[in-house]
Formats: sequence, C-alpha cells, structure tokens
Amino acid sequence: MYLTELLIIAAFVVGIYLFRNYKGDNVGKYVVGQVQGMYDRFAPYSFKVVREKTKQLGQEYTPRQYTIQVTLFAGFAAVVTYLYFYNLIISIIYALIAVSFVPYITYLRCKKVYSEFLFEQVQVYTSNTIMEFATTQSFVKALEGVANSGILEDPVLSDVRQMITMSYDNGTIDEALDYMSKLYPYYIVKNMHQLFLQITKEGAQNSADSLENMQMDIDMLVESVYRDRIERSSFHKNFLTFGITLYLLVMLVQYLLGRDTYLVLLQRWYVQLLMHGVLIVNTYFLLKGEKYYNENVGAE
Repeated sequence: MYLTELLIIAAFVVGIYLFRNYKGDNVGKYVVGQVQGMYDRFAPYSFKVVREKTKQLGQEYTPRQYTIQVTLFAGFAAVVTYLYFYNLIISIIYALIAVSFVPYITYLRCKKVYSEFLFEQVQVYTSNTIMEFATTQSFVKALEGVANSGILEDPVLSDVRQMITMSYDNGTIDEALDYMSKLYPYYIVKNMHQLFLQITKEGAQNSADSLENMQMDIDMLVESVYRDRIERSSFHKNFLTFGITLYLLVMLVQYLLGRDTYLVLLQRWYVQLLMHGVLIVNTYFLLKGEKYYNENVGAE
C-alpha cells in the first residue's frame, strides 16, 4: 500500500516540477517534444524519411494532437486494467506500456501517408509518360517531358531523372526500366515498362491502341485503389469498436459472477495469468489490425 502512495506522490512531484520549470510553455508540448526528439534520434532511417514527407504534406500531428493521443492511450489502459486487476500499480505499468506504443502507431500512420503519396506519384508518372510518348514517340523524350512538367515530386522525380541519365549513358532504356521497376514494384509500372520495351525492340507500327489500353488499365486500378481506401476506412472504424468492446468484456464477466466472487478468483495466480493473457492477445489483435490498415496502401 505504501508503494502505491509513493507512486502517486512521485507523479505529483514530477507534474509540479514540469509546471514550475516550463510555465512559459505548454507542459504537454514540452513532454511530447522531448519524446519526439528522443525517438527521432534513435528512429530507423525509413521512419525519418516517411515522417519528413508527412510533414511536407501537412499531415503530421501537432504537439497538441500527440498529447491527446498519449493521454487517451494512458487513460484507457489505466481504466481497463484497473477493472481487470483492481491494482493501481499494475494499471500504471500498463498505462506506460500503452504510451510506449505511440511511436509505433505514429510510424504506421506516417507509412500510410507516404504509401498513398507514392502511389499518387506513380499514377502521375505512368499516365503522363504514356501521354508524352504518344506525342514524342520516344521514351526518353517522354521522360524528359514528365520530369520538366513540374507535376512530379521527390523521390519519384529524382528517380525519373536518374532513368534519363542511365538511358543516355547506356544507349538503351533496358537498365533504366529495370531500375524503376525494382524501386516501384507496382504492376502498372512493370506493365508500362514492358509495353515500351516491346514497342522499342519490336518496332510496333501501331502503338496507339496499346497505349490507350494501358491508360485504361491505370484508370481502372486507380479507381479500385480509392474504393479500397474507403472500404478500409469503414473496416477500421468497425474493427476498433470491436477491439475496444473485447477489452470491456471483463465487465460482463464481473456482472455474471458478481464483483465479490470475481475478486476472490482474482487472488489465484492462474486467474491473474489468464487476465494478463487476455489483455496481451487482444492488444496483439488490435496492433495487427492497425498494421493491416496502414500498410500496403495502393498495392495491387
């Protein structure tokens, strides 16, 4: 019991210290800033890249939004685990663990934003290259037209310029097409490159129909991808509702058994182990769902 009281006192002391020393700034903003700085320092390169692009696109969370997210995670974890174990120390531990997942959720969200951005850029690259080729009848000239049009952004823009350089250096487009296909393994990219190789190698006399069919394939893919995004969003809301409901099933168990009976059962080590298992499995279930929702956006 003394340990519980010491933890509460320590929390108050930390809160007072932060308020007194950073009263000129928002305390939540300071805390989030420190956490972000620490995570940026040790974060993998891939996360830094996608987060920087998320900032450029104006979709990065503000310090206030991060503070709300941290508060919700910690508060929900503390309340739910207290209903499971009626132990303040366990609730605090689970609340800290829940907050530690915020960087991972942030990574998934940024990865989703970056994936959507890349798909849109790939769509622009393929569509406009086909239109430019229809005019110039030269793949390299088509690439130059797309690169100079101002509609592409990095990293796709830099990669297109690299393709142009490789084509001039090698005298063929083979290596350049292989380079781009490996970087962006979308089937519309591979199909378009295969079509241009066929036109270049075999000297197709009438490529207009093939290019038009390729453009129609791209339009159909884009439509299906955006439809998939809407369906994913609807699934995500239902999934989160279902996952949160699973956490709260312990209230139904207590209602059926009676709170006093539940507390007696909770004194047995294997019942506590079972409750921890329920929390861990349900959390894993939610994290897997979040990973599915945020990854492979735009994949065929």
